[in-house]
Amino acid sequence: FTALLGFKYGWGKNEKQLICPICLEMFTKPVVILPCQHNLCRKCANDVFQVGSKPLSSHPGRLLVIGGRFRCPTCRHEVVLDRHGVYGLQRNLLVENIIDMFKQDSTKPEQVTKEETPMCEVHQEEKINIYCVTHGVPTCSMCKVFGAHKDCEVAPISSIYQTKKTELSDGIAMMVGTNDRMQGIISQLEDACRVIEVSVKQVQSLSRPQLVHELFHT
Repeated sequence: FTALLGFKYGWGKNEKQLICPICLEMFTKPVVILPCQHNLCRKCANDVFQVGSKPLSSHPGRLLVIGGRFRCPTCRHEVVLDRHGVYGLQRNLLVENIIDMFKQDSTKPEQVTKEETPMCEVHQEEKINIYCVTHGVPTCSMCKVFGAHKDCEVAPISSIYQTKKTELSDGIAMMVGTNDRMQGIISQLEDACRVIEVSVKQVQSLSRPQLVHELFHT
């Protein structure tokens, strides 16, 4: 999991997925997703928005606030807020769940370093230091030279670990991207529903003669 975290913490190449562009730290829950599909800590967004109608300079990592609008600090897309302000923005629950997983995972390394290196069950004095790709199991060098895995394809455990770690990192990044696209579709549908509601209210407000006129003269 650590491959997705930021450089400050020794995280990997996808750290931008979980770094807030305002505070430049890992997102703090709750996390809100903008219509442009970029994420922000709600607290960061709200702290800046509370400045009110005073425009802020377009400095990296800062929102440009103009009344009930602000620009995404990542892509500069203008976001129009309703009367709820930033609290009306949708939460990105997937990103919040991933953050929880990282926080749980961050407590493990110290415990892992205290564990002894596992030994081979067959050659009990040999440390497990390679991975049998053929059978999908960790093993020792003696098993490769003289034992059950002498005809198998093997690789260093460290390289297999890095490969699996990268695959997991890419998988999570893909999940985040898919979630963002789905949130975009939901936002579009919500906008369409609002337009339909306005149209229905306009029709309901018309008198019968006005309605007949609209039907036959538009």
